[in-house]
Amino acid sequence: MLRGASRVLAILGLLLVAVPRSPRAHEIPNDVTVRAFVAPRGHTLSVLVRVPLVSMRDFDFPLYGPGYLDVAAVQPMLRDAATMWIAEYVEMFEDGTALGRPMVTATRISLPSNRSFGSYQQARDHLDGDPLPPASQLPWEQALLDVMLEYTISADTSHFSMRPVLAHLGIRTLTVLRFLPADGTERVFQYTGNPGLVELDPRWHQATLRFIGAGFHHIMDGIDHLLFLLCLVIPVRRFWALVPIVTAFTVAHSITLIASATGLAPNALWFPPLIETLIAASIVFMALENIVGARLRHRWIMAFGFGLVHGFGFSFVLSETMQFAGSHLLTSLLAFNVGVELGQLAVLAVVVPLLALVLGRAVPERTGVIVLSALVAHTGWHWMTERGAQVMAYDFAWPVWQVSGAVVLMRWAMLLLIVVGAAWLLNGLFRRFVRPEAVGGAPSAERSPVG
Repeated sequence: MLRGASRVLAILGLLLVAVPRSPRAHEIPNDVTVRAFVAPRGHTLSVLVRVPLVSMRDFDFPLYGPGYLDVAAVQPMLRDAATMWIAEYVEMFEDGTALGRPMVTATRISLPSNRSFGSYQQARDHLDGDPLPPASQLPWEQALLDVMLEYTISADTSHFSMRPVLAHLGIRTLTVLRFLPADGTERVFQYTGNPGLVELDPRWHQATLRFIGAGFHHIMDGIDHLLFLLCLVIPVRRFWALVPIVTAFTVAHSITLIASATGLAPNALWFPPLIETLIAASIVFMALENIVGARLRHRWIMAFGFGLVHGFGFSFVLSETMQFAGSHLLTSLLAFNVGVELGQLAVLAVVVPLLALVLGRAVPERTGVIVLSALVAHTGWHWMTERGAQVMAYDFAWPVWQVSGAVVLMRWAMLLLIVVGAAWLLNGLFRRFVRPEAVGGAPSAERSPVG
């Protein structure tokens, strides 16, 4: 009796292994890497995409055994999965005109060890080649889905752009995109989430508009830079007095931003948190100076010095964005600075009249300056201590002297000369063209009116 029951259980076990089954519904994966190629050739624009199969969350893929993907049974489902999760979220443009929906011309299931997406030609040969053998024992969570999308275009020499919206594939989606125009060059993009409209080979005016917007939005989103700007203008609510302060800050952060973009900034891991700590310290310093009485004679110098620090902070924001500049590096840097200045002017246009209304009318002027500056100093102090703790977690060691170190020192010496020269020129310009009270030429400007 027991022997017969054992045989029945064994047969049921074999049936469970042999019959294909589907995985249970799965959650959105945490980290997803998307690899893609965009290549215009003749009258066809090909987009090759590789994504993890687990990103296709609305499909129950057939399995067998202990969770192996049934490669043969899943093949008819791949085109629908590619259309629903990839093709519907990639919009291509030729000379600004949308190309419409693409055709899904090929799909493949690949092993995680497959390296065909190392180059466009290898990926293309892989998608044109034979599919994975049906007997492959591939855990379905490790499977990769390769897709070829094709668009009809007028010419491969047109200007192309795309709007990929693939962040939905994972909680954190990293995309490595390679654009291969017909001239044989290659441009690589790497970004997290959805980048918006990407000009694959931007013209100068396209790069300019993009980076003006980036600079403007960075100021609006950068609360630490806004607080520093507020500290600068709290005791200075006259137009001519603001001119040297804002100009000095602008020139200074432009110098270090361009210097960082050209490779002058240290690439050590401790450098970004150090700069963030110094930015917080600049807020605390300026707020405390407002409390004890701001020296307007030297305020533009303070703005210039701290602007050098803030420029390195701006460069951290641009480190990922500069890939969208194409061949217009300097133009994009200048455009970003223009956007920053437009953002600062927009903030000043609101803050200065508001401060003039509040200070002296709603509350006594001196009291209002102290209270506002104390609140800003309190926030900056917390940032400074938190960021400073991150800096102290690093082990600092003196670098080993090498020949390359001398080159770095020479480049830093050149940067120092540029900074000193810019400060000297600003001092001369302010004394010649700006009213005396703005640069401390009159005795009454030694301290602010509220000092």
